[in-house]
Amino acid sequence: MSTQSAVPIATRVDAVTNPVPPTLLTSGKELAAFRRALLRWYDQNRRNLPWRKNQDPYRIWLSEIMLQQTRVGAVLDHYRIFLEQFPNVRALAAASEDAVLAAWSGLGYYRRARMLHRCAKEIVQQHSGDFPQQAKDLQTLPGIGRYTSAAIASIAFAQPVAVVDGNVERVLQRFIDVNLTSPQIWKQAQALLFSSRPGDFNQAMMELGAMVCVPREPRCLVCPVRKWCATAQSSKAASRAVTSAIRMERRASSPGKMPAPLTMCQIKRELWCMMNQRNGDIRLVLRSKKVALMPGMWELPQSSEPPRPWPTVAHWRTFRHSVTITDYTVHVLLNMPLVNAPLAHQGKWIAIERIPQIPITGLTRKILRAGGII
Repeated sequence: MSTQSAVPIATRVDAVTNPVPPTLLTSGKELAAFRRALLRWYDQNRRNLPWRKNQDPYRIWLSEIMLQQTRVGAVLDHYRIFLEQFPNVRALAAASEDAVLAAWSGLGYYRRARMLHRCAKEIVQQHSGDFPQQAKDLQTLPGIGRYTSAAIASIAFAQPVAVVDGNVERVLQRFIDVNLTSPQIWKQAQALLFSSRPGDFNQAMMELGAMVCVPREPRCLVCPVRKWCATAQSSKAASRAVTSAIRMERRASSPGKMPAPLTMCQIKRELWCMMNQRNGDIRLVLRSKKVALMPGMWELPQSSEPPRPWPTVAHWRTFRHSVTITDYTVHVLLNMPLVNAPLAHQGKWIAIERIPQIPITGLTRKILRAGGII
């Protein structure tokens, strides 16, 4: 493996004490070769994802919001169903918040859906339904930060602005083998950007991090740009890559905040849920709009203590469910008599046919699907 064109290898140090060079490559010729190699790999290997089929800013924006802290596999069906219900920004702006939350149900982090709805309204009301084309203008919209604005501007409008997500940050940290600060990372990403194909280049960098330069076991042997990567040239590449990956994952999990601990203890709790039905209705409870987690969502009546007395014949199934750092063991009780069953008196009767139109929690959706109710 040739090292002539690689960045000189040195012990990893803080970039504040060891200033980063203007670009990550040794010459303009090498930079051009790097860009060609990356884009050639991307053109041949990119995943066939639905939001890559066109340059519609609405669809790109929707995908970027859905993909925040959510796996691609978990987004695909939600993305399709959401677009069927809200095919454009005007349809989304005209919808009720409950309808938006209902369509979002199951993706979690419901604040994203509320901000998405608010942003759609602002685009229609203040921009005549057209997305601003410049990243700086997109950042003025609700729920759109530096990364999302750069993604929309570059992919939808071919604006020459780089994006940095967790994948890109990991690639750049390994590529130069220096602990870059956040401003330095964005600067280096911009220096690498191929302005003739900014959207494809940005997606290629993200795809490289997602498919090849992965967190714990990077696939260096199949990396299309390994000849320019300082870490790949290092004899300590494997161990250093793991250390870098852990650091990157911590940053990506809490953007703009102090890094989280390397390990986080999950909290374990038990829940008892009541699933009562009658004449095509089901008993649901509306969560307060003042609570921090899933405000304004409907759910089955639940308690952290089992109802007493608890006839064993009422127990139907036990589920495992996680919300942020809490792992729940959920016991579902079926059609307990109202007498001596305080849970059953919570909430109100909701027609089962209405459930697709109201926002329900992910746990409630899981239980109702398992019961064949929805």
